[in-house]
Formats: sequence, structure tokens, C-alpha cells
Amino acid sequence: MNENDHIKIRKIKKQDNELLARIIRDAFDEHGAPKTGTVYSDPATDDLFSLFQRPDAVLYVAESGNQIKGCCGIYPTDGLEHGYAELVKFYLMADSRGKGLGRSLMERSIESAIDMGYQYLYIESLPEFSKAVNMYRKLGFETLSSPLGESGHPTCTIWMLKKLAGTSGSSQANRKFFQTK
Repeated sequence: MNENDHIKIRKIKKQDNELLARIIRDAFDEHGAPKTGTVYSDPATDDLFSLFQRPDAVLYVAESGNQIKGCCGIYPTDGLEHGYAELVKFYLMADSRGKGLGRSLMERSIESAIDMGYQYLYIESLPEFSKAVNMYRKLGFETLSSPLGESGHPTCTIWMLKKLAGTSGSSQANRKFFQTK
């Protein structure tokens, strides 16, 4: 049986704030990523529950055995064009990586983006998160020459964009998005 058979993906709760902030910051520490001008130093990282209390955004949390393992969500970052959202807060505990959990979180987030009517997903990242960036490329995200919107994270130097396969919200459209092999 696959470990992910025991994974529950749900929306963020207020009591998740502290642990999610720690998971995010631990990933930066582990990879030696810059802290200034990134989500690491963003005050919103300490209250993600409040940030995502709007109808055009969602943050999913993955848990296994009542332990939080990671998160991923969709947010309409300031300055993005109509129909665009950002795939945000995609972080996993070190022991949860490479097991398909990240892909499950991304699938749920992208299904929600399609359901919300978004047509494009934007991502900002850093070279230190090269494994995640390579996964984005395999999923069809294309590198941009400059950032979109105003995320408040000027230290990010990798910007990517993906046109979603459809906006009907159908799972078939989402499956097409993930067919990369």
C-alpha cells in the first residue's frame, strides 16, 4: 500500500499556522535559500489562515496520521492580470518529499484554480529549489524573463507560467495538465 493512501488533503485551519510557517522556513534553511525578500521573511507566513480567507484563494494542507506534512495553494497575487493566479506556498517536510505527496497537493490546487475560473498559473521560485523547479518544467510551466504581479518577494529569480488545460473545472482537463510522461 502506498504511503499516500493515508494522506488527507484539507483546507488550512487556524491552528495550522505555526507548523506551516516552520515547514516553510525549514525548507529555506535546509536548501540555503535567501531569507530576505522571500516568503521566509514575509509576515504573512505566520498567519496563512487569515491570508487565505477569501473566495478566490485556497491553501491545502496534507496530513498523515494527524501530522501536517506540507501545503500548496492558489492565490490571486496583487498585480496579476484577470484570469491569472499564483501557485503558492508549495512546501513539504523533508521526510515527505519524493513520495508523490507534492504532486497530490499540486493536483488539488490546480483543480481549484480551474474551478475558480483561472486560466493561467504563475510561480515564483529560487535556484536553491531546483528539484521543484524541474518538476514545474515537466508539468509544462515555461520560464519567463521577468516577474508578474507584485508578490512582495523581490529576491525570487525564477518566474514561470502555465496555461491551464481548461477552465470547466472538469477532472479530465486537470488530468491533461498532469500528463507529462
